[in-house]
Amino acid sequence: MEGAKEGVERVVDSKDLHHIFQRPWQATASIAASAETGWKAMHMRGKELAAVKINVADVNIIENELELDKKVAERTLLEHKGDVVTVIRHLLP
Repeated sequence: MEGAKEGVERVVDSKDLHHIFQRPWQATASIAASAETGWKAMHMRGKELAAVKINVADVNIIENELELDKKVAERTLLEHKGDVVTVIRHLLP
Protein backbone atom coordinates (compact mmCIF):
# COMPACT_ATOMS: atom_id res chain seq x y z
CA MET A 1 0.00 0.00 0.00
CA GLU A 2 2.94 2.28 0.45
CA GLY A 3 3.36 2.76 -3.33
CA ALA A 4 -0.25 3.92 -3.59
CA LYS A 5 0.37 6.68 -1.06
CA GLU A 6 3.22 8.10 -3.10
CA GLY A 7 0.94 8.68 -6.10
CA VAL A 8 -1.56 10.72 -4.11
CA GLU A 9 -0.31 14.18 -3.27
CA ARG A 10 -3.36 15.33 -1.35
CA VAL A 11 -7.08 14.94 -1.10
CA VAL A 12 -9.12 17.77 -2.60
CA ASP A 13 -12.22 18.71 -0.65
CA SER A 14 -15.17 20.84 -1.69
CA LYS A 15 -13.60 24.03 -0.26
CA ASP A 16 -10.53 23.55 -2.44
CA LEU A 17 -12.70 23.00 -5.50
CA HIS A 18 -14.70 26.12 -4.69
CA HIS A 19 -11.51 28.22 -4.55
CA ILE A 20 -10.10 26.61 -7.69
CA PHE A 21 -13.22 27.33 -9.72
CA GLN A 22 -13.83 30.75 -8.18
CA ARG A 23 -10.42 32.18 -9.08
CA PRO A 24 -11.05 32.47 -12.85
CA TRP A 25 -14.33 34.26 -12.14
CA GLN A 26 -12.61 36.66 -9.79
CA ALA A 27 -9.89 37.32 -12.34
CA THR A 28 -12.46 37.96 -15.07
CA ALA A 29 -14.40 40.33 -12.81
CA SER A 30 -11.21 42.16 -11.91
CA ILE A 31 -10.25 42.57 -15.57
CA ALA A 32 -13.73 43.82 -16.44
CA ALA A 33 -13.68 46.31 -13.56
CA SER A 34 -10.27 47.67 -14.55
CA ALA A 35 -11.35 47.95 -18.20
CA GLU A 36 -14.44 49.89 -17.16
CA THR A 37 -12.34 52.17 -14.96
CA GLY A 38 -9.96 52.78 -17.86
CA TRP A 39 -12.84 53.55 -20.21
CA LYS A 40 -14.35 55.99 -17.72
CA ALA A 41 -10.99 57.73 -17.30
CA MET A 42 -10.57 58.04 -21.07
CA HIS A 43 -14.11 59.38 -21.38
CA MET A 44 -13.49 61.98 -18.68
CA ARG A 45 -10.16 62.96 -20.31
CA GLY A 46 -11.95 63.37 -23.64
CA LYS A 47 -14.52 65.67 -22.04
CA GLU A 48 -11.72 67.63 -20.38
CA LEU A 49 -9.86 68.07 -23.68
CA ALA A 50 -13.06 69.00 -25.54
CA ALA A 51 -13.49 71.97 -23.20
CA VAL A 52 -10.08 73.43 -24.17
CA LYS A 53 -10.13 76.14 -26.83
CA ILE A 54 -7.11 76.26 -29.13
CA ASN A 55 -6.06 78.90 -31.62
CA VAL A 56 -5.80 77.78 -35.27
CA ALA A 57 -2.74 80.02 -35.71
CA ASP A 58 -1.01 78.14 -32.88
CA VAL A 59 -1.78 74.82 -34.56
CA ASN A 60 -0.32 76.13 -37.82
CA ILE A 61 2.84 77.38 -36.10
CA ILE A 62 3.46 74.03 -34.41
CA GLU A 63 2.57 72.11 -37.55
CA ASN A 64 4.85 74.14 -39.84
CA GLU A 65 7.77 75.01 -37.60
CA LEU A 66 8.11 71.64 -35.89
CA GLU A 67 7.06 69.70 -39.00
CA LEU A 68 4.31 67.76 -37.26
CA ASP A 69 1.05 66.36 -38.49
CA LYS A 70 -1.87 68.73 -37.93
CA LYS A 71 -3.71 66.22 -35.71
CA VAL A 72 -0.61 65.75 -33.55
CA ALA A 73 -0.23 69.51 -33.20
CA GLU A 74 -3.90 69.89 -32.23
CA ARG A 75 -3.84 67.02 -29.74
CA THR A 76 -0.63 68.27 -28.12
CA LEU A 77 -2.08 71.77 -27.80
CA LEU A 78 -5.24 70.33 -26.25
CA GLU A 79 -3.22 68.28 -23.77
CA HIS A 80 -1.32 71.43 -22.74
CA LYS A 81 -4.49 73.54 -22.47
CA GLY A 82 -3.68 75.63 -25.53
CA ASP A 83 -0.37 76.97 -24.20
CA VAL A 84 1.83 77.08 -27.31
CA VAL A 85 5.03 77.89 -25.39
CA THR A 86 4.58 74.85 -23.16
CA VAL A 87 3.90 72.68 -26.21
CA ILE A 88 7.07 73.83 -27.96
CA ARG A 89 9.13 73.22 -24.80
CA HIS A 90 7.53 69.80 -24.48
CA LEU A 91 8.24 68.81 -28.08
CA LEU A 92 11.79 70.13 -28.34
CA PRO A 93 14.50 68.09 -26.57
